[in-house]
Amino acid sequence: MAAEGDFLMRYRAVSNKLKKRFLRKPNVAEASEQFGDLRFSCGLSSLRALGQLAKELKQQDCLQYAAFCNLAMARCEQTLFNAPGEALALTDAARLFLSSEKENRALQAPGFDEHLQAALNCYSFAIKVYIEMNQPVMAASLSLELGNALKEMNRPGEAIVHYQRAAELQTQTPIEALLSMGEMATCKILTRDYDGALSVLTEMQLLCQERGLLLPGTSTPVGAFLDIVAKCEISRVLLLMLLEPPPQKLLPEHAQTLERYAWESFDPHSQVTFLPENVFLLLQSVVVSIKPHRITWPFLSAEQNHLLHLVVQERITPSGQGI
Repeated sequence: MAAEGDFLMRYRAVSNKLKKRFLRKPNVAEASEQFGDLRFSCGLSSLRALGQLAKELKQQDCLQYAAFCNLAMARCEQTLFNAPGEALALTDAARLFLSSEKENRALQAPGFDEHLQAALNCYSFAIKVYIEMNQPVMAASLSLELGNALKEMNRPGEAIVHYQRAAELQTQTPIEALLSMGEMATCKILTRDYDGALSVLTEMQLLCQERGLLLPGTSTPVGAFLDIVAKCEISRVLLLMLLEPPPQKLLPEHAQTLERYAWESFDPHSQVTFLPENVFLLLQSVVVSIKPHRITWPFLSAEQNHLLHLVVQERITPSGQGI
């Protein structure tokens, strides 16, 4: 530990040269030279010392201090122009800060979400580094990881932007982009942004038709794209029933969706080829009568059942007493 302590003291002394002083610019040139000397004189022992210290602190359950060590490693890697090492160290720091925040929440300890904010900053910097390295897949995976963490911590509103960023970075992988957009729609439903959820689900269906695999000579998707279209269709119909937009504000694509479930569409396969016949008929029954039967519940996902419950509350029992 003596060598590690000596290195950390030297690292701290060099880092101080990069701090801004009143009416004085940081001595970047000298600090950079000394960082190089520090690495040259210690070889790989500098980063190994920080890594070993981070490991020991983690084993002692001092997660935030281990995260600070990883931040120091990231700064060292940045000085050495080692982008992959910098991104890895930032990611480790982000996960450690996030774990520390979760521990505090589990203990119901008072705080100001400082560890969460530190994790958000580390994730953002790591994502930026991966984008600069032209590795959008890695950047998207971190955005998705952050979105999942925020959603798990009951912060769906904050998770939306990270799911959206993940979807934007996954343009070359349509299925993954659609899954990220599906998480966006779920978070918008949780925050009662039903118009926003409807917009995302509609975009997902269009993306499936534009970039998905289709049956030859048809516009019907196949495989995973078919499953996504079916889920989007059910959720969109329920959202339209919940929102009940006036005819003059009903978008053409939404009007066409509701028209598919009119009684005139007695042949489900002439209108909707991506839903099982029993699901189509039950959904048609709900749209026409707005009197859902309990038999529909087993065919829907938990999220769609939640939407159906909201429809019942808003349209059938205005007093909000459910069925």
